[in-house]
Amino acid sequence: MDNTQTILNEMNLIFREVLKRGNIVLENETTAQDVEGWDSLTNMQLISRIEKTFNVRFTFRDIVKFKNVGDICHAILTKTN
Repeated sequence: MDNTQTILNEMNLIFREVLKRGNIVLENETTAQDVEGWDSLTNMQLISRIEKTFNVRFTFRDIVKFKNVGDICHAILTKTN
């Protein structure tokens, strides 16, 4: 089982739910510019949901370093292993 793909699948569900758009397909390289509705406000909702779903906590420093979805996935893997 590829943990990154598993996390990515779960992230797709979170993004679709929070942004209320069923056609979102995330890749590791996906950035906020690529996703309609992903702005600073929804980012905090997304982070909060991701933290709950994966039972992790991101620091402010973690969050400002996220450049794309892959960075978030990597941080989740790091915090859950």
